[in-house]
Formats: sequence, structure tokens, C-alpha cells
Amino acid sequence: MNMQGTIVYRIRQLCAERNLTINKLANISALPPSSVKNILYGKSKNSKIVTIKTICDGLNITLGEFFSTPEFDGLEQEIK
Repeated sequence: MNMQGTIVYRIRQLCAERNLTINKLANISALPPSSVKNILYGKSKNSKIVTIKTICDGLNITLGEFFSTPEFDGLEQEIK
């Protein structure tokens, strides 16, 4: 899985843990539902850290908590 896929997986994981729909996540994060949907459905290929931070704020977690998972730890360093 690449970085974007891992971000999508993590958002879906957090929503499932909290029984949140995409619209509810958008609402508590003060984001347009289209912004969250664009990330989750692959229309946004490069999620901005500001958007992820906004989602984290809505979920009452830190960026560190968001990224501190085995999935992120297992990503190979992306070199471009």
C-alpha cells in the first residue's frame, strides 16, 4: 500500500471505530463532505497535511496518533 492508500485506510479505520459516516466525519471536522469523499474515493491523490490535521481535530486525536500505526510504520520510504 502507498502513502495515500494508507491514509484512506486509516481514516476508514477511525470512522469504523467511532461508527461515523463520511458525512458525520466531515461535519465534526468542519470540512465539506466532498473534501472527505475526494480523499476516500481516490479523487484526491495527494492529501494535504492541513486537511488531515483538520480531520484529526474533529476526531480529537493528534497527528501523531493518526500516523502512529503499523501500516504507516511499514511504508517503504517513497523516493521521487
